[in-house]
Amino acid sequence: MPDSPLNPSNLPEAEALLGALVAAMRPHAGPAMALVGIHTGGVWLAERLHAALGLSIPLGSIDVSFHRDDYASKGLHPGAKGSSIPFDVAAAEIVIVDDVLYTGRTIRAAMNELYDYGRPARIELAVLVDRGGREMPIFARYCAHTLAEPLPASRELVLARAGDDTSSLLSLELKDRHDA
Repeated sequence: MPDSPLNPSNLPEAEALLGALVAAMRPHAGPAMALVGIHTGGVWLAERLHAALGLSIPLGSIDVSFHRDDYASKGLHPGAKGSSIPFDVAAAEIVIVDDVLYTGRTIRAAMNELYDYGRPARIELAVLVDRGGREMPIFARYCAHTLAEPLPASRELVLARAGDDTSSLLSLELKDRHDA
Protein backbone atom coordinates (compact mmCIF):
# COMPACT_ATOMS: atom_id res chain seq x y z
CA MET A 1 0.00 0.00 0.00
CA PRO A 2 1.56 3.36 -1.01
CA ASP A 3 2.15 6.07 1.56
CA SER A 4 -0.70 8.53 1.95
CA PRO A 5 0.00 12.18 1.04
CA LEU A 6 2.14 13.93 3.62
CA ASN A 7 0.22 15.86 6.24
CA PRO A 8 1.02 17.07 9.78
CA SER A 9 -0.25 13.82 11.31
CA ASN A 10 2.07 11.51 9.33
CA LEU A 11 5.35 13.43 9.25
CA PRO A 12 8.45 11.28 9.70
CA GLU A 13 10.14 11.54 13.11
CA ALA A 14 13.20 13.79 12.78
CA GLU A 15 15.11 12.08 15.60
CA ALA A 16 14.62 8.65 14.00
CA LEU A 17 15.71 10.06 10.64
CA LEU A 18 18.81 11.54 12.28
CA GLY A 19 19.66 8.08 13.62
CA ALA A 20 19.29 6.62 10.12
CA LEU A 21 21.52 9.36 8.69
CA VAL A 22 24.21 8.64 11.29
CA ALA A 23 24.04 4.93 10.42
CA ALA A 24 24.38 5.65 6.69
CA MET A 25 27.35 7.98 7.20
CA ARG A 26 29.24 6.02 9.88
CA PRO A 27 30.92 3.52 7.50
CA HIS A 28 32.31 6.47 5.47
CA ALA A 29 33.29 8.71 8.38
CA GLY A 30 37.02 8.96 8.71
CA PRO A 31 39.72 11.43 9.68
CA ALA A 32 39.39 13.31 6.38
CA MET A 33 35.61 13.92 6.59
CA ALA A 34 34.61 17.53 7.23
CA LEU A 35 30.99 18.64 7.78
CA VAL A 36 29.61 22.02 6.77
CA GLY A 37 26.01 22.76 7.78
CA ILE A 38 23.83 25.22 5.89
CA HIS A 39 22.14 27.76 8.18
CA THR A 40 19.91 27.07 10.02
CA GLY A 41 18.51 23.54 10.00
CA GLY A 42 21.57 22.11 8.29
CA VAL A 43 23.79 23.51 11.05
CA TRP A 44 21.59 21.89 13.70
CA LEU A 45 21.88 18.53 11.93
CA ALA A 46 25.61 18.95 11.33
CA GLU A 47 26.17 19.61 15.05
CA ARG A 48 24.43 16.37 15.96
CA LEU A 49 26.12 14.38 13.16
CA HIS A 50 29.56 15.75 14.06
CA ALA A 51 29.15 14.60 17.67
CA ALA A 52 27.61 11.22 16.81
CA LEU A 53 30.30 10.40 14.25
CA GLY A 54 33.15 11.62 16.47
CA LEU A 55 34.74 13.68 13.70
CA SER A 56 38.02 15.46 14.45
CA ILE A 57 37.91 18.23 11.82
CA PRO A 58 36.06 21.22 13.32
CA LEU A 59 32.48 21.73 12.18
CA GLY A 60 31.84 24.43 9.59
CA SER A 61 28.72 26.47 8.93
CA ILE A 62 27.73 28.30 5.80
CA ASP A 63 25.28 31.00 4.83
CA VAL A 64 24.31 30.95 1.17
CA SER A 65 22.58 34.35 1.09
CA PHE A 66 25.08 36.06 -1.21
CA HIS A 67 25.22 33.15 -3.67
CA ARG A 68 21.50 32.56 -4.12
CA ASP A 69 20.27 33.06 -7.66
CA ASP A 70 17.35 35.13 -6.35
CA TYR A 71 19.57 37.53 -4.37
CA ALA A 72 19.13 40.35 -6.91
CA SER A 73 15.33 40.17 -6.76
CA LYS A 74 14.85 39.40 -3.04
CA GLY A 75 17.89 41.03 -1.46
CA LEU A 76 19.58 39.86 1.70
CA HIS A 77 17.51 37.61 3.92
CA PRO A 78 16.87 39.41 7.24
CA GLY A 79 18.13 36.42 9.25
CA ALA A 80 21.42 36.08 7.34
CA LYS A 81 24.33 34.70 9.33
CA GLY A 82 28.00 34.58 8.49
CA SER A 83 29.85 31.55 7.20
CA SER A 84 32.50 29.94 9.39
CA ILE A 85 34.86 27.39 7.89
CA PRO A 86 37.51 26.66 10.57
CA PHE A 87 39.58 24.31 8.40
CA ASP A 88 41.45 24.47 5.11
CA VAL A 89 38.92 23.84 2.34
CA ALA A 90 41.62 23.21 -0.26
CA ALA A 91 41.74 19.45 -0.94
CA ALA A 92 39.25 18.70 1.88
CA GLU A 93 36.59 15.99 1.70
CA ILE A 94 33.47 17.96 2.61
CA VAL A 95 29.94 16.83 3.31
CA ILE A 96 27.43 19.66 3.04
CA VAL A 97 24.57 19.07 5.50
CA ASP A 98 21.07 20.45 5.00
CA ASP A 99 17.71 19.56 6.48
CA VAL A 100 15.49 19.32 3.39
CA LEU A 101 16.54 18.96 -0.25
CA TYR A 102 14.14 20.59 -2.68
CA THR A 103 15.15 22.26 -5.97
CA GLY A 104 18.92 22.00 -5.48
CA ARG A 105 19.41 25.78 -5.72
CA THR A 106 20.49 26.13 -2.07
CA ILE A 107 23.08 23.37 -2.52
CA ARG A 108 24.42 25.05 -5.67
CA ALA A 109 24.76 28.28 -3.69
CA ALA A 110 26.52 26.42 -0.86
CA MET A 111 29.04 24.95 -3.31
CA ASN A 112 29.71 28.43 -4.73
CA GLU A 113 30.31 29.73 -1.19
CA LEU A 114 32.68 26.83 -0.44
CA TYR A 115 34.74 27.60 -3.55
CA ASP A 116 35.25 31.12 -2.18
CA TYR A 117 37.34 29.39 0.52
CA GLY A 118 39.27 27.05 -1.78
CA ARG A 119 38.87 24.01 -4.01
CA PRO A 120 37.76 20.90 -2.09
CA ALA A 121 38.86 17.43 -3.20
CA ARG A 122 35.26 16.23 -3.02
CA ILE A 123 31.85 17.56 -2.00
CA GLU A 124 29.05 15.24 -0.93
CA LEU A 125 25.59 16.01 0.43
CA ALA A 126 23.73 14.71 3.48
CA VAL A 127 20.07 15.59 4.05
CA LEU A 128 17.39 14.49 6.43
CA VAL A 129 14.59 14.53 3.83
CA ASP A 130 14.43 14.72 0.03
CA ARG A 131 11.07 16.32 -0.71
CA GLY A 132 11.32 16.02 -4.50
CA GLY A 133 10.92 18.84 -7.01
CA ARG A 134 14.52 19.04 -8.23
CA GLU A 135 15.41 21.78 -10.73
CA MET A 136 19.13 20.93 -10.83
CA PRO A 137 21.05 17.67 -11.19
CA ILE A 138 21.91 17.49 -7.50
CA PHE A 139 21.36 14.46 -5.28
CA ALA A 140 22.24 13.53 -1.73
CA ARG A 141 24.73 10.74 -1.15
CA TYR A 142 23.30 10.39 2.37
CA CYS A 143 19.53 10.79 2.69
CA ALA A 144 17.47 9.49 5.61
CA HIS A 145 14.04 9.76 3.93
CA THR A 146 12.64 10.46 0.47
CA LEU A 147 9.01 11.51 0.26
CA ALA A 148 6.87 9.11 -1.79
CA GLU A 149 5.37 12.07 -3.67
CA PRO A 150 6.94 15.53 -4.08
CA LEU A 151 5.38 18.25 -1.97
CA PRO A 152 3.58 20.96 -3.91
CA ALA A 153 5.50 24.25 -4.21
CA SER A 154 2.95 25.88 -1.90
CA ARG A 155 4.10 23.70 1.04
CA GLU A 156 7.43 23.44 2.83
CA LEU A 157 8.94 20.96 5.23
CA VAL A 158 10.84 22.73 8.01
CA LEU A 159 13.17 21.40 10.68
CA ALA A 160 12.47 22.76 14.17
CA ARG A 161 14.56 22.50 17.33
CA ALA A 162 13.01 22.37 20.81
CA GLY A 163 15.72 24.47 22.48
CA ASP A 164 18.93 26.39 21.86
CA ASP A 165 21.49 23.75 22.80
CA THR A 166 22.93 21.22 20.37
CA SER A 167 21.22 18.27 22.06
CA SER A 168 17.70 19.75 21.76
CA LEU A 169 15.16 17.47 20.14
CA LEU A 170 14.51 17.97 16.43
CA SER A 171 11.14 17.74 14.72
CA LEU A 172 9.68 18.32 11.27
CA GLU A 173 6.84 20.73 10.57
CA LEU A 174 4.73 21.11 7.43
CA LYS A 175 3.95 24.73 6.61
CA ASP A 176 2.42 26.83 3.87
CA ARG A 177 4.98 28.78 1.85
CA HIS A 178 4.37 32.49 1.68
CA ASP A 179 6.61 33.12 -1.33
CA ALA A 180 5.23 30.38 -3.60
